[in-house]
Amino acid sequence: MTLALIFPGQGSQYVGMGQALADAHPRAAEVLARANEVLGFDLARLMREGPEDELTETRNAQPAIFVHSVAAFEAARDRLGPPAFGAGHSFGEFSAHVAAGTLAFDDALAAVRLRGELMFEAGRTRPGAMAAVLGVSDAAIEAACAKVTAGICQPANFNSEGQVVISGDVAGVEEGTRLVKEAGAKRVIPLKVSGAFHSALMEPAVAPLRKRLEAMEFRAPRFQVVSNVTARPVTTAEEARELLVRQVTSPVRWAETVATMVAAGADRFVELGPGKVLATLNRRNAPNAATSYVGESADLAALAGAAGAA
Repeated sequence: MTLALIFPGQGSQYVGMGQALADAHPRAAEVLARANEVLGFDLARLMREGPEDELTETRNAQPAIFVHSVAAFEAARDRLGPPAFGAGHSFGEFSAHVAAGTLAFDDALAAVRLRGELMFEAGRTRPGAMAAVLGVSDAAIEAACAKVTAGICQPANFNSEGQVVISGDVAGVEEGTRLVKEAGAKRVIPLKVSGAFHSALMEPAVAPLRKRLEAMEFRAPRFQVVSNVTARPVTTAEEARELLVRQVTSPVRWAETVATMVAAGADRFVELGPGKVLATLNRRNAPNAATSYVGESADLAALAGAAGAA
């Protein structure tokens, strides 16, 4: 079977994340310990004990999910087999690039922490809103957003057929919500977020993140990492760097990203990190592929069984 590794983005964090994995697997424990050294504070304790509201802050949630994802990859790597593809939802693409050798762990973690801080501050400076739109086509949502005049409203996450998130300032998302309902949306669910992610409101984060990434060493990925900005494989170090900058204000084309991997032959997916959001989305995005996930130590036994069956 042809393996694709997928890595989650923000929203998958939970108090206690990664603890059982670190307790059972020395490689995972080493990742958490190294993260504390790189960041200069006890992220592992925040992941383990909370408090939940602090862990959920963008500046903490992003590095916590990244660290958990890399820890899961390190614990599982000997059982996975060679990957042909990797991808990450939003900042999960940093995790994919670490797995592919494009970036060193220390550099990627520092960049993810900065990214979270910049986005957190952008949300404080100019508050925004996001909402999940269910049951209407991507084209209808794009058309509705284009009609918004009250403010900014953009498609932010194309997660699967019939599940798209819109993002922008409060007035823009309110108008966008009305318009997508008029276009036939079955439900629109406001999301509890600290900013309008993947919209023009995140523009203040772009230049400082670009400066940080330009100072980091990038290498060509060892396997194809499919960008969530373009839904196409990244083949060079410079392309990887540029797309990690662009994704801050660009929509996450996740359904198309998975479709690209499936079309290229991927028929086994493993989600690495907290939760199983992407594995669940694969019921729509890749219904004929085998999909499993590794977030804690108990998941590794099931992973071994799935690999053996393959």
